[in-house]
Formats: sequence, C-alpha cells, structure tokens
Amino acid sequence: MGVRQTSIEPSRAPPVQYVLRLADLCLILAQRLGEWCGHAPILEEDIALTNTALDLIGQARALLTHAGRLGAAQGCGVVLDEDQLAFLREERDYLNPTLVELPRGDFAFTTLRNAMVATWLTHMWQHLSASSDAEVAGIAAKAVKEARYHQRHAADWVVRLGDGTAESKQRLEEALHELWPYTAELFESDTVDEHAAASGLGPRWSALREGWFAQMRVLLSEAGLAMPAEGPFRSTGRSGKHSEHLGYLLTDMQYLQRAYPGGAW
Repeated sequence: MGVRQTSIEPSRAPPVQYVLRLADLCLILAQRLGEWCGHAPILEEDIALTNTALDLIGQARALLTHAGRLGAAQGCGVVLDEDQLAFLREERDYLNPTLVELPRGDFAFTTLRNAMVATWLTHMWQHLSASSDAEVAGIAAKAVKEARYHQRHAADWVVRLGDGTAESKQRLEEALHELWPYTAELFESDTVDEHAAASGLGPRWSALREGWFAQMRVLLSEAGLAMPAEGPFRSTGRSGKHSEHLGYLLTDMQYLQRAYPGGAW
C-alpha cells in the first residue's frame, strides 16, 4: 500500500493567489463537466461537453504552471508544478468560486452554468490579454477564443431549452434560481484584486460585473426568463471556504496522486 502523499501549501503572495483563483475556477468546472462524459442526452453534446472540459483543463494547466513559478519568485523557494498544485493542496487552499463546484445537476443546470461562466471568462480573458505579466497575457490571448466559442454554444442551448417544451423551460427556470445566488461571488473584490489592479496583472473581479450582467440580461430575455433579483447571500469559495461538495470532488480527483505519489506512466 502506498504512503499518502504529503500536501503542499501554495504561496500566499497576492499575485499567486490571483492566478490560482482563475486556475481553480477552470480546473474545478472542468472536473464537473468531465462527469458528463458518456452521460449527455445526445452524442454530439457528450463530445461538446468533454471538449469544453479539455479546453478548461488546458487553461488551468497553463495558469497552475505559472502560479508555481510566481510562487518561487515571491519567496516560496520551490517551484511547484501543475500536478502538485492540482492534486496536492488541501481543500482550504483551492480558491475557485463556489458556483463551479456545485454538483453537475441536470442538463439545463450544466448548460446555464456553462453560459454564465463562459460569459464571465470571456470578459476576464479580454482584460487579461493586456496584463503586465507577459505569460498571463499570452494565456489569455489563446483562452479568449475558446471562451467565446463556449459562450456561444452554451447560450444557444439556453435559448433552445427556454423556448422548448414546458419541461425544458421549467428545468431551466429551476436551474436559474438555484445558480443565481452564487453569481454574486464572481464580482467581489478584495485586497488580492486591488494588488492585481494596481500592478497591472489583471482587473478587479468587480470590473466584470457590468458587462456580464448586460450579456446575461439579453440571453435570459431570449430564453424567456426574467433575471432574478440579487439577494444577500454570498458564497466564499474564493477565500477557501467551500461548500460541502468540493471535498467529495477532491477525494475523487486526488485519489491516484495521493495513493501512488509521483507515479509515472
């Protein structure tokens, strides 16, 4: 029996935390989308969801690699690689917004969440393409093209479901009311964001709010849905305080690396 792999702790430097937040958003959503492989309602969508997951994994890999190098430059001393950062952190050290860790739900839930996140990522990558960090700018220049495609694909499905049968419309409405409270976290800024904005690394997350709301308002209207009112609830995944769902996801995701540390294939 293998010895359990010791956890690693990433740098707490603001630039590292900023990059990790985005990397973890992509990584955790990709894990949720991967759960659809072989289970989507039609074959074409089975392939589409898996391809979206692979695109997000690619973005996460690039960002995690860069976060590891930034951590070493910020005084961590050791360059952590993408696999260590993906598989060997404790739950509190994952910094994704709670929205992306929620269970996959039904097809309407997944489709609407994909539209929400892809719209947000499109705005984020557009901002980051002008980052003062050349590596981040390069990652963003490629990723924005993928995010635009993901957004169009998911938005088309949102409209089809909203304009489809009574059941598809009902499921989409239920998904909207379940997901909406978690979107507020996508537009909160803190000291990490302030540092990124001041250094030119990237925008405050709050800067994405206006553009995102404008696009979502149009999309929901086309799907025959009303945009819900904003409530007082705030999720806290970006600060490492997660829902009960992330722990179960990480148990599955980390098993092989923990059971067979440093395994080569």
